[in-house]
Amino acid sequence: MYFIMIIKSAAYIISNVDWQKCPAPNLPEYAFIGRSNVGKSSLINMLANYDKLAKTSGTPGKTQLINHFVINDAWYLVDLPGYGFAKVSQSQRRQWEQMIENYLRKRENLVNVFVLIDSRHTPQKLDIDFINQLGKWEVPFNLVFTKADKNTQAETSKNVKAFLNKLREEWEFLPQHFITSTVKKSGRDAILGFIDEMNAQFRTTV
Repeated sequence: MYFIMIIKSAAYIISNVDWQKCPAPNLPEYAFIGRSNVGKSSLINMLANYDKLAKTSGTPGKTQLINHFVINDAWYLVDLPGYGFAKVSQSQRRQWEQMIENYLRKRENLVNVFVLIDSRHTPQKLDIDFINQLGKWEVPFNLVFTKADKNTQAETSKNVKAFLNKLREEWEFLPQHFITSTVKKSGRDAILGFIDEMNAQFRTTV
């Protein structure tokens, strides 16, 4: 059972392309990433209870920087560029990939990465490959299945199960997962409860 975290404040801090220019690593940090058009900005806005915190767009690849927000003056929420079918040059894509890798592997206060998966689809190789890469880098992560309201409950359950079964081909232990809908606000309390627990652990280790 989770305690419900009350969001009292949510504010944009900074955007940049260099992990070394991120805010001082004195607060626990949680990054959100997923394929382009997975509903990342909408999820971030739902969690923060602020509709205009992260910019939503119908154009894939809108997020191009490491975007920091501070929540309750207690933890950082980071919006990372999506991976996948954004219409950018190969050189630009490589720059994004290097920027994301450096951040994920070197940011010392990064507690957890939330990898967003579109629950409307069967397992996608792009998502599986990215998750396996996180494993090789030893970056802690959870899965967030988005857009559950776009499916029937049975379809969502089927796709989530198929995805987890696909992961079992490579992973002995599966990460925790959340099923969300920004329309119905479902999954919000569970994710914030998890973050609250991790924040408490972070404070005991610093």
